Amino acid sequence: MIKLEGLVKRFGDMVAVNGLTLEVPRGELFVFLGPNGAGKTTTIKLIVGLLRPTAGRVLLNGHDIQREPIAARSMLSYVPDQPFLYDKLTGREFLHFIGSVYGMTRQQIRDKTAYLSELFEVGDFLDELGQTYSHGMKQRVVVSAALLHEPRVLVIDEPMVGLDPKGANTLKAVLRQLVAEGVAVFMSTHTLAVAEETADRVGIIREGSLIALGSLDEIYRTARTDRRLEEAFLRLTDEA
Repeated sequence: MIKLEGLVKRFGDMVAVNGLTLEVPRGELFVFLGPNGAGKTTTIKLIVGLLRPTAGRVLLNGHDIQREPIAARSMLSYVPDQPFLYDKLTGREFLHFIGSVYGMTRQQIRDKTAYLSELFEVGDFLDELGQTYSHGMKQRVVVSAALLHEPRVLVIDEPMVGLDPKGANTLKAVLRQLVAEGVAVFMSTHTLAVAEETADRVGIIREGSLIALGSLDEIYRTARTDRRLEEAFLRLTDEA
């Protein structure tokens, strides 16, 4: 569903992503890890079409994100690490705007908004202006917006930041349900406990290159440890 082929991104003389080849199939929650400055955010922006690759390409269900942006993005949702809402729109108006962009009918938007507002407990503030929201409130509305049109590919960056324990637990359960329904989820996080709890596979990037890829057990074997992901991550990124 998500396919990266020889992906390269340079900014002048700096190589941010260096020949990244990777595939995330339907029904998999893939967790992307790396130290600060490793190329995670650049990779995500390449996947969702916010950056143009220097070389290589990104395919979403066979559609090149650069050559066929409308077809590729129609099945995609992206949750950035900093949730964005329009200050002068209410949460409900923002959800309606997002739904209309994806061609949903008013009734479809109303029905899905009702479901998601109950799921993420946003009903108490959904009719308030976005400028009044806390970070956690924004995160819950932005995640709701991402799920509104039932995407087949979900790219999500630091999803638990700002969420209280109940909200984080709800989101983890939702992600696992999406995977069970065949959605390809590409998640970046610094919270290794979340990765351990949710990942089907893990990829670790350092200095723009993929240095480890596989299930948690495969990552542990690569790092020569049978303990925690934190130890494996530190060993691999220190040795790379």
